Amino acid sequence: MKKIKNESELLKEAIRVGTRYFEARGAGTFETTDHVDNKVRALYLLLVKDGVIQPLAMPDESVLHMRHKLAIWISKNLPADHHLLQ
Repeated sequence: MKKIKNESELLKEAIRVGTRYFEARGAGTFETTDHVDNKVRALYLLLVKDGVIQPLAMPDESVLHMRHKLAIWISKNLPADHHLLQ
């Protein structure tokens, strides 16, 4: 797994955008006390279910890989001139 530039900031943005998607989709809501890993897992599973992202291989299905997958997803969906992609 190759680390991408600004991965932690991209993950924060993915969680922010993904949370809005999650709630708009009617899948539920996140509480402020929910652990980041729980949010990552829920967002990843919803995006896979909706066919937005490809699922990870079973041996690679860990929160670390899910975090990386969400960072890649958001980096592909941000405008080219976004400050996190510079």
